[in-house]
Amino acid sequence: MEEEKPSEPEKPEEPEKTEVPKRMQKKEEGNVVFIGKKPVMNYVIACLTFFNSGEKEVCVKARGRAISRAVDTVEVLRRSFVKNAEIKEIKIGTEEITREQGLKSNVSTIEITVEKTESK
Repeated sequence: MEEEKPSEPEKPEEPEKTEVPKRMQKKEEGNVVFIGKKPVMNYVIACLTFFNSGEKEVCVKARGRAISRAVDTVEVLRRSFVKNAEIKEIKIGTEEITREQGLKSNVSTIEITVEKTESK
C-alpha cells in the first residue's frame, strides 16, 4: 500500500503537462468556428460553448456558399442568446483554389469576430 502513495503524486503532474498546450492553442488559434453544411444552430451552440467557457470573443469563419450561414449564425447568436454580444470586426477576402480538373477559381471568404461586452 505504501507503493501506491508515490504513484498518486505522479497523476497530478500529467494533467499539468496537458494543460499548458491547451492554453497555448487558445492563444495561437483563438476561438474559431468554421462554418460548413450543418444547420445554423449547431454553429450557434459552438459559439455559445466558447462564451460559456469564459472566452470574450469568437471568430466565425466561412467561405463560398457557407457565408450566408455564417451571417445567420452571428445574428441568431446576438439576437437570441447573447444579448450583450457585438460585432468587433468583419474581414472579407478571396482565396484562389485549384479544382480537380486543374482550373483555378476564386472563392469568397468572411471572418466575423463577435465580442461579448460587459453587462450594464
